[in-house]
Amino acid sequence: MDELAPRPLTEPHPSRLAPDHPRRAEILAAHAAALDAGQAGYPDPVSGLFVLTAGFLARRGTCCGRGCRHCPYINNV
Repeated sequence: MDELAPRPLTEPHPSRLAPDHPRRAEILAAHAAALDAGQAGYPDPVSGLFVLTAGFLARRGTCCGRGCRHCPYINNV
C-alpha cells in the first residue's frame, strides 16, 4: 500500500488543480458532494468527463500513476 499524502482528501495537490483555476470552487464543490455521498467520482464541470474522488483512490491503496486530479498519494511540495 502507498502512503497517503499529509493533506485532507478534500484538498488536491496544486499541480493537479491550481489554486487560481477559474472553476476551482465549482470543481471542489462537486468533489466534496461526491465524497459526502460515498460516490466513486463526479462529472467534471469543465469537461464532463468522470473524475475519481480522493476517497475512491485512497480505498484502492496505491497510486496508478495516471495523474488523477484528486490523487491522495502525491505529496505537497
